[in-house]
Amino acid sequence: MKATIVTIGDEILIGQIVDTNSGFIAKALDKIGIEINEMISISDDKNQILDTFSKLQNKVDLVLITGGLGPTKDDVTKKTFCDYFEDELVVNEEVLDHVTQLIEGIYKRPISQINKDQALVPSKSTVLFNQFGTAPGMWMKKENTVFISLPGVPYEMKGLVENEIVPKIIKEYKRPYILHQTILTYGQGESLVAERIEEWENNLPEFIKLAYLPSPGRVRLRLSARGTDEEELKKAIAENVVSLTKIIGDIIVGFDDSETLEVVVGRILTLQKKTISTAESCTGGKIAQVLTSIPGSSAYFKGSIVSYAKDAKINVLKVSEETIEKYSVVSEEVAKEMALSIQKIMDTDYAISVTGNAGPTKDDTDEEVGTVFIALATPENVIVEKFNFGQPREKVIDRTVNKSLEMLQKEILKNVL
Repeated sequence: MKATIVTIGDEILIGQIVDTNSGFIAKALDKIGIEINEMISISDDKNQILDTFSKLQNKVDLVLITGGLGPTKDDVTKKTFCDYFEDELVVNEEVLDHVTQLIEGIYKRPISQINKDQALVPSKSTVLFNQFGTAPGMWMKKENTVFISLPGVPYEMKGLVENEIVPKIIKEYKRPYILHQTILTYGQGESLVAERIEEWENNLPEFIKLAYLPSPGRVRLRLSARGTDEEELKKAIAENVVSLTKIIGDIIVGFDDSETLEVVVGRILTLQKKTISTAESCTGGKIAQVLTSIPGSSAYFKGSIVSYAKDAKINVLKVSEETIEKYSVVSEEVAKEMALSIQKIMDTDYAISVTGNAGPTKDDTDEEVGTVFIALATPENVIVEKFNFGQPREKVIDRTVNKSLEMLQKEILKNVL
């Protein structure tokens, strides 16, 4: 089965909001074996909506539309549905009761005619109950294509997808299996990883596809298998993951999208009952933010100091002013003092410090733009490494965060292996 996702809204086209709905819907459909053919964003314009519907008719099995179901005049999806299906709007009493209870019972205000109009739906549609809002979803079929209309409000859309649409699709359609396995690698770029696994990749079965998903400092490898025998797919993926591990096991840190490096690091620190702190300059607290984004991080993360300015390094972190004057703020010596200081202040087993020149200008240092020093204080010593992460500024910051966690992971794994 193939599907197309259509988002309706001028606010998306002018960049006022970011479309997150399409990604959520795509993941939900992929899990039940439905292939996403394309994603389209269009304006709140009747003619454009009708033209899009006509182009998709019989091209795909499912068309999922989000947006345009609100109570105001610029929301035209329901009326356009009626035009396309040669239908008319009628009051759905179940929806009206729900809207009335929501407005008068929960919001404690009189229901208006605009609110009541939310209960108007095409007479030929199957209504999808929206327990979180006033706009119901609609399911309508024309020839070989089902058109499903959903509200654009993300939490309302998610509730309908999970509670109404996915169960209905599973019940009514026979679908193939689509299985994914993600392998998370750190420390080597996409081209080097591809070179190392070229022979392995060339020998993958035809029903397994490999995708490279690179980002600064890390590469995710996604294996996707499609077929009618779920057990056969699982076995084939498992066998190929084992053979891949024999080739690049030195850079593999996880086997799932949720197994990011910060998750792996956090789990090991928790098991070892060790703690970590950070002193950050050029990253502005992003290492701390990444570490604390993991539930349960309070078990191992004690705190951070963002010493962005020179005065903060001297007055808060107690970095020697003489060291800064002699070597500059972007130096191995300053990074080392920052790490030792935060380790002492926070009383942690490990401490990460970063100081660098993320750009776009060189400021008060002689180091090139993109130069970063990362220091890792351990219970025994301090490791300092120098990098040049190039440009732009965002890339420098992201690569610094990833490299810092990679250095930490390698060090704490010494006590495991």
